[in-house]
Amino acid sequence: MTTPEKILTIIAVVLGTMATRFLPFFLFPEGKPPPKYISYLGGVLPCAAIGFLVVYSLKDAVFSAFHGLPEFLSILLIILLHRWRKNTLLSIGAGTVFYMYLVQTWFS
Repeated sequence: MTTPEKILTIIAVVLGTMATRFLPFFLFPEGKPPPKYISYLGGVLPCAAIGFLVVYSLKDAVFSAFHGLPEFLSILLIILLHRWRKNTLLSIGAGTVFYMYLVQTWFS
C-alpha cells in the first residue's frame, strides 16, 4: 500500500467513525423522544446480541463425554453469577476466566 493510499484509508476510517458517533445526535435530538421502533430495538438488541454470541461460541463445541463440560460449567457459572449480582461485566469476565482455567488445567 502506498503512502497516499494509507492516508486515504485513515481519512475514510476517521470519517466513518465520526459519522457513526455523531449521526444519532443529529437524527434524534435531546428534547424530542425517539421513534417507538428505536426504543424497541434499544431494549431488544442487547439480549439478541448476547444470544447470538452464545450460539456462535457453542457452534463448534462437541458435547460428548467430557468435551462439552468446560463450556457447560462456564455457562452455568455465568447464569448463576448474573442472577446473583446482575452485573453483565462480572458474569462474562468470570465465565471467561473460569473457562480458560478449566481448558488450560483440568481439560488439557
